[in-house]
Amino acid sequence: MDAAPAPPTGSRQPRSAEPKPGHSASFARGNPLFDDAWVQQRHAAEGADAAWQALLGQGPAAPALSRVTGDFAFAQTLGDGSTVLAVDRFAIQTLCYRVVDGQLCFAERADTLADARTPIDPQAIFDYLYFHAIPSPRTIYQGVMRLPPGHVAIFAAGRLTVAPYWTPRFEPIRSPSFNSLRDQFLADALQAVKHQLDGTRPACFLSGGTDSSTVAGLIGQATGQGAASFSIGFEAEGYDEMAYARLAAKHFKTEHHEYYVTPDDLVRSISAVAAHHDQPFGNSSALPAYYCALKAREAGVSRLLAGDGGDELFGGNTRYAKQRLFGLYSLAPASLRQGLMEPFFNLASVSRMPLLKKGASYIEQARVPMPDRLQMYNLLLRLGLPQVLSPGFLARIDATAPARQQTEVYAGPSASSEIDRMLAFDWRYTLAESDLPKVRSSAALAGVSVGFPLLDAKLLEMSLRLPPDYKLRGLKLRWFFKQALRDFLPQQIITKKKQGFGLPFGLWATRHGALNALAVDSLRSLSTRGIVRPEFTQTLLRDHLPSHPGYYGEMVWILMMLEQWLRAHAPDYRLAD
Repeated sequence: MDAAPAPPTGSRQPRSAEPKPGHSASFARGNPLFDDAWVQQRHAAEGADAAWQALLGQGPAAPALSRVTGDFAFAQTLGDGSTVLAVDRFAIQTLCYRVVDGQLCFAERADTLADARTPIDPQAIFDYLYFHAIPSPRTIYQGVMRLPPGHVAIFAAGRLTVAPYWTPRFEPIRSPSFNSLRDQFLADALQAVKHQLDGTRPACFLSGGTDSSTVAGLIGQATGQGAASFSIGFEAEGYDEMAYARLAAKHFKTEHHEYYVTPDDLVRSISAVAAHHDQPFGNSSALPAYYCALKAREAGVSRLLAGDGGDELFGGNTRYAKQRLFGLYSLAPASLRQGLMEPFFNLASVSRMPLLKKGASYIEQARVPMPDRLQMYNLLLRLGLPQVLSPGFLARIDATAPARQQTEVYAGPSASSEIDRMLAFDWRYTLAESDLPKVRSSAALAGVSVGFPLLDAKLLEMSLRLPPDYKLRGLKLRWFFKQALRDFLPQQIITKKKQGFGLPFGLWATRHGALNALAVDSLRSLSTRGIVRPEFTQTLLRDHLPSHPGYYGEMVWILMMLEQWLRAHAPDYRLAD
């Protein structure tokens, strides 16, 4: 197989010495859906600016925006001189802003609003190392902010206010009819796919999982022809799912395309993919997603549909079942937990016995409240902040800030069950801050647009109404979703374990000379910037990575991508002593 071409180099140049424009009177991206017929008519006849002006002229912004669905980002200056900015509920479209000399500036990308005088924010770097992305509202640049999903900003009389216009509200059906909900789900999912097709060649990502396979099948139903499907494989044991992608392609009669990503592909593309993002981004699946989109572009495809959202709307991530197991501990009588179990499992001798050690670990995690429990295996925290980060860097950041933000986000939705709170939590962190930017940016670099039909408003509404045990029944993940599709998808795909486009970077970095050299060079360079301790990067590369490449490869990756981004956007950045 011929090697895939490298992405364009020099995608983003170092920041200009002069401020960049971004203060035009309006900005509009995406495909909003207005529930008001008159506004929708204005949209069709006169365009997005006229529609947003008509909507905002009806009254306060937040109530009006709460009725708008679809994907969108906009900024509009109104007749009274105020400016309104907003993004959709999942931040499928993004919008950044800053105030300069009393003037509001806005743009799609954070780096558009930065210049050579805009400082890099050390706290944002810490957030990146913690989350592997920089969650909104912060960006890598001090003073440049990104609107969080479902938020509106109003700038009036020199004052900026930012607030949510939509917050998830779960209201489960008390007496559900499975057959009725199944029929509604299948009809809504089909309509969602139809809405995302733009008249060009119908095509989709296909990992072989339930979500992407469902989208592939629904494209066939919607168009009467098999979709063009695109899959990525890896010649590494435990990482390749091509067999399931082929199964789905055969079942739905797609025009199937495959590409096996190699270590040489990574060496060619890492720097350009890192530079393409407007701030450091550490989701390693961005590389496979890029090559998948690139193969689609080479095949004449201009738009791909993706399956992102099915797990997060209908309860498909394995951590949901895991956290339910931890939740059972709180049901035991306090006298049993505190008087017997905890003293016993805290004994030093117990920690040395393999089977009992698991019990001690279970109790340790179960005692930590949500959502802090989700970060107990955070690699940065487990390695230890003083061991990883330089003293000067630690002195400039608030190490507790990410946990505080997560606690606030977890408490935000109106929900009575833990599974629903976890879903809404993932809508913010897994979707809006990681997976959607990964797919959107990777596809854009390849010259392809992308749609997310499983995030359609009607499917979101169904998620808000489904009973918790329709999402997680016992320990069975997304019970309703799989039952509704059991006559549609191949049985092997319904029962398979979730995997996706995971990248075997750590394994390859220990075996491929050029990839290892790129990682070593990146981490050595990063260690001179005053962020991470040089002795830590040496130990990570010399000892940790060879001994556990799958585990420590993740840390090598996020550090390497940080350095590669800094080289493209802030090559002279050094943290002053």
